[in-house]
Amino acid sequence: MTHAKRLSLLGCSSAIVLGLGIAAAPAQDVVELSLLIDNSADTVAFMENLVARFEEQNPNIDIEIETRPGGGEGDNIVKTRLATGQMNDIFLYNSGSLVQALAPGQTMVPLTGQPFLDRVLDSFEAAVTVDGEVYGVPTQTAMGGGILYNRSIYEELGLEIPQTWEEFMANNATIAEAGYVPVIQTYRDTWTSQLFVLADFYNVLAEEPDWADRYTANQVKYADSPIALKGFQHLAEVHEAGYLNEDFGAATYDDGLRMLVNGEGAHYPMLTFAIAAIEATYPDGVEDVGFFAQPGESADSNGLTTWMPAGLYIPQSTDHQEQALAFLDFVASVEGCDAITEAVGATGPYLIEGCELPDDVVPAVADMLPYFQQEDGSAPALEFLSPVKGPTLEQLTVEVGSGIRSAAEAAALYDQDVARQAQQLGLEGW
Repeated sequence: MTHAKRLSLLGCSSAIVLGLGIAAAPAQDVVELSLLIDNSADTVAFMENLVARFEEQNPNIDIEIETRPGGGEGDNIVKTRLATGQMNDIFLYNSGSLVQALAPGQTMVPLTGQPFLDRVLDSFEAAVTVDGEVYGVPTQTAMGGGILYNRSIYEELGLEIPQTWEEFMANNATIAEAGYVPVIQTYRDTWTSQLFVLADFYNVLAEEPDWADRYTANQVKYADSPIALKGFQHLAEVHEAGYLNEDFGAATYDDGLRMLVNGEGAHYPMLTFAIAAIEATYPDGVEDVGFFAQPGESADSNGLTTWMPAGLYIPQSTDHQEQALAFLDFVASVEGCDAITEAVGATGPYLIEGCELPDDVVPAVADMLPYFQQEDGSAPALEFLSPVKGPTLEQLTVEVGSGIRSAAEAAALYDQDVARQAQQLGLEGW
């Protein structure tokens, strides 16, 4: 119910009461909040349902949703609004290293000590803690980074799930021969170009378990680390092989999901939160989408790179902190999880105590869960082990994936970008 409708109904009710000669109780003022989220279909779907369920329980609070682009453009909007004190009352943003770049101690309301944090799992709290203060609550579920694939194409061609990169490329050759697009890429939405690099981090840790610590201490870089350079090289390799859709430079994330579901392409490197968008937009096609972790060099160390979900945060500039905290309290509850599942389904394990997955999860989720359940089956993405992440990665991965720049050159440029970021954070050794 909108604020305008509430006022209209209140006015009507008051007129009826007064007409009966009964004194009307004063109406409670409605507090209006603004919530900033990204514009992906799945985010909009579950946030609209969360807001609707919250407003049912809190008729004195009205939340207006505003959307922003994803990727670098969206990052700039968030940073500018925080820096100028113009941020919405609540906003959705990444967890992990990117939170530190927002200078939360100067721009955001700490949640430390709030009772609802007792329901948030430690693994997520660690991803939104800066200088000992917790700043966010999770939305949706833990995620995997890897390859969404079309199950019908795999069945038609008799393909096995690849355990190594060599097997993955062999599958791509078979797929191309059959007339399908082997690898879907969607560089119009630049953030989607990063997956071959970021989702390869399990394979980096499998080879060098202390790589993240040495990276944070400026003792190793992408350009001089053969195992870390692999992700950039994979981007170049699929382009050079001609395995991409012809419109990879203009295609959007939504185009990528459509191509995958419709069987135009076989593989889409992506985070598993996309499963929610597929369920919301292509409910009849979600059963045809599976998932596997990005293959590495050895089948003996095949596992999943995992991400924490985005968080909800409150800026210091809000005039409605109490009401904003009430919304975060609702989101970090079993009712909040249920509202998300109702809207977009469950795409992985929730990070709120008491939240359970339904028995009938879709195939891509069923494919992902064993990685979380088996020992050494998953490892955090680099951005959850190190505060160092440069802002230009998505532009560089677009260039490598488009054949504009070599993998080695892009890795060296990214190392320079990372150095600037580390210096801004004041990290030792930089």
